[in-house]
Amino acid sequence: MNPDLDLTVSRVIRAPRDAVWRAWTDPARLERWFVPAPAFVRVERLEPVAGGAFLTSFSEDGVVFGPHIDGAILIADEGERLVYTTGLDHELRPASEAPIAMTAVLTFDEHPDGTEFRAVVRHGSAAARAQHEEYGFADGWHAVTEQLAELVEAEAAGVNN
Repeated sequence: MNPDLDLTVSRVIRAPRDAVWRAWTDPARLERWFVPAPAFVRVERLEPVAGGAFLTSFSEDGVVFGPHIDGAILIADEGERLVYTTGLDHELRPASEAPIAMTAVLTFDEHPDGTEFRAVVRHGSAAARAQHEEYGFADGWHAVTEQLAELVEAEAAGVNN
């Protein structure tokens, strides 16, 4: 991690690593936690393979949806690492509409209490990093990581939520 260019969030999630992976790669699960509540996300395409699409829409009211992420999966090491970028769109063309081009490196490591989840979000310049930070990276990514943990921990405990 380069502190001048990258932002990060990490958390131990009390659920098996494959459950955390599925929450990232199964569209129905991703829609349940991927944006801070009470907003909504709709997965248009999610192909967790190298070169696959990552395309989502966002809504504040659950009725009217607009563009959210138009990116591409770069690496998908099942259960271990998922890397996506907004620097390329879902058709692998250079992204011209991304407000902040970034690459997210997500790792899922074994931990005695479940899964150590870590996201390193890489930017091409210090200015882009600063802009992402100003847009609320810390609050947003921490909120969705908490929602992710709540979902998979409840599933691991056998609780329907």
